[in-house]
Amino acid sequence: MYSKLKLLILPVILLSSTYAFSQDPNFHIFLCFGQSNMGGYAKAEAQDLVVDSRFQMMSTMDCPDIGRKKGKWYTATPPISDCNAGISPADYFGRTLIEYLPEKIKVGVINVSVGGSRIELFDKLQYRSYIETVPRWMRGWIANYGGNPYGRLVEMGKLAQKDGIIKGILLHQGESNRNDSLWTQKVKEIYNNLIIDLNLNPEEVPLLAGELLSAEYNGKCYTFNEIIGQLPKAVPNAHVVSSRGCPGAPDGLHFTAEGYRLLGKRYGEKRLSLKDYAALIKE
Repeated sequence: MYSKLKLLILPVILLSSTYAFSQDPNFHIFLCFGQSNMGGYAKAEAQDLVVDSRFQMMSTMDCPDIGRKKGKWYTATPPISDCNAGISPADYFGRTLIEYLPEKIKVGVINVSVGGSRIELFDKLQYRSYIETVPRWMRGWIANYGGNPYGRLVEMGKLAQKDGIIKGILLHQGESNRNDSLWTQKVKEIYNNLIIDLNLNPEEVPLLAGELLSAEYNGKCYTFNEIIGQLPKAVPNAHVVSSRGCPGAPDGLHFTAEGYRLLGKRYGEKRLSLKDYAALIKE
C-alpha cells in the first residue's frame, strides 16, 4: 500500500519541480495600470522603436495587425498596452531598469490601461456599476479586456508568474478622479486585492504612482498631485514619482513623447533606489 502511495505522489512532485524550475528568478515583472497616460498617448518616434530584447511586454489582448496574441511575451517595442497606443512611462521605465541592472536580469511589463477611466474601473467588486455610467467609446475599449480590466490584469499576472517574479506595480491615474479625496483609499483597496489575488508579499512589491501633468505645463489637474502625494500614508510601500519638468501636450492632460521618456525614467530610478535593488545595480 505504501509503495502504491509513493507511485501516486511521485508524478505530483515531478510536476511541482518542473513548475518551480520553469520560473526564472531573473525575470522581473511589473504590472502597470491607469488611464491614457499610462496607456501611452504620444506617438512613438524613431528613437522609441529600438528596444533591447531583455525588455519584454506581455500582450494583454489580441492584436492581429501587429502580430501579437494575448498572453504572449514580445520585445517591448511600442505599443505595449493596447493595440494602437503610443509610448507611456512604462516604456522608459523598463529601458531604465535594464540599463542599470546586470545583464542576467530581464524585465517584463504587463500594461492594462483605459483612457478617460476613473480608478473605480479597477475596483474588483464595483467595476460593473461604474461601466454602466461610461460612454460607448470607452465600453468598446473595456471590451478589449474582456469587460473587466482588473480581471485581465490578474489573469495576465498569474500567467506571467509561471515565467518570472512580480517585482512591482506601476500606476498613473487621477485626471478622471480630480478632487476625489477618497482616491488613496480606493487605490489601497485595488493594491491589496492584487496582493491577495496574485499571492504577493506587499513588502516586496512596491507601488509606484506618477504625478499628473504639472502646473508649469498648464496641467489642468495639477492640484490632484497633492492627493497623490498622500498615497504612501495609505499604502506603506507606495512611492510617488515627480512629474516636474516633464513636458506636456497642449491639452493640459497628457505628456509629450519627451515627457513620457523623462517620467518613465523617473519611475525606473525610483524603483532602482529601493533597497532590494541596491545590490543589483551596476557600479
